[in-house]
Amino acid sequence: MRMELTPRFADYELLDSGDFEKLERFGRYVTRRPEPQAVWHRTLPEEEWQRRADASFLRDARSDERGEWRLKPRVPSRWSVEYKYRDMLLRMRLGLTSFKHVGIFPEQASNWNFIYDRTRELCSQGMKPRVLNLFAYTGGATLAACAAGAEVTHVDSVKQVVTWARENMEASGLDGVRWIVEDALKFVNREVRRGNRYNGIILDPPAYGRGANGEKWVLEDNIGEMLECCAALLESKGAFLVLNLYSMGLSSMIARTAVHQAFGVPADESFGELYFEDNFAKQLPLGTYYRLVR
Repeated sequence: MRMELTPRFADYELLDSGDFEKLERFGRYVTRRPEPQAVWHRTLPEEEWQRRADASFLRDARSDERGEWRLKPRVPSRWSVEYKYRDMLLRMRLGLTSFKHVGIFPEQASNWNFIYDRTRELCSQGMKPRVLNLFAYTGGATLAACAAGAEVTHVDSVKQVVTWARENMEASGLDGVRWIVEDALKFVNREVRRGNRYNGIILDPPAYGRGANGEKWVLEDNIGEMLECCAALLESKGAFLVLNLYSMGLSSMIARTAVHQAFGVPADESFGELYFEDNFAKQLPLGTYYRLVR
């Protein structure tokens, strides 16, 4: 079933978008940063963007990825936001990084809801679900599974973001997460050899990346092997998978076809785009997703 998803997120608002930028509110503060998919023209004038933005990202002329943030006086470089869903309350710290990211992808809240609901459903069957979060970043999906009662393994190759995720866990009043700093593909290959199994797997791979020991990750080259390993690790009944793709040009249909080849046709599935609509009804796609339940 194809569905386009946008979450309700009180501490986040897409104010305007266009001319390859987006103007966003995270809690009390407004950021301005590049957005390659905002190919249309922005609605508000430049003067209004300058007035509203508390922090603006300026790209380094020597790099397509890196840059620096310019902050207005008394604007902190770190602050926190909250996300509420049912009985779940997540508190996550934001930080302005040199790669334009802020430590949270708010569109992923739709997936956090799914992860929370599926985990609660498994818990209601009298089990302690085991959930694996790969390329887990600052841990939004980890916290959703943990809040629902899962035993969570959080894997990321960057020690600093694993520490950041642990801080988010503590701020959210949660505990019990297993933290792994390692290359995700190396980890799942070892888990397959060990015969380990999980009731849920969250897979959020970048287009390109480096492992903890310099291992190279290229999405198009490595996603097939990764999905085959995940298929071997996922329990055969009632278990769930969440796959996100951020690379421009990779559709949810590509994700669905690749997953079907590795996992077979599931009992239930959904796929589509994650997006936010700005205050002028312009819909900004922010990645594709695929979910299945065995």
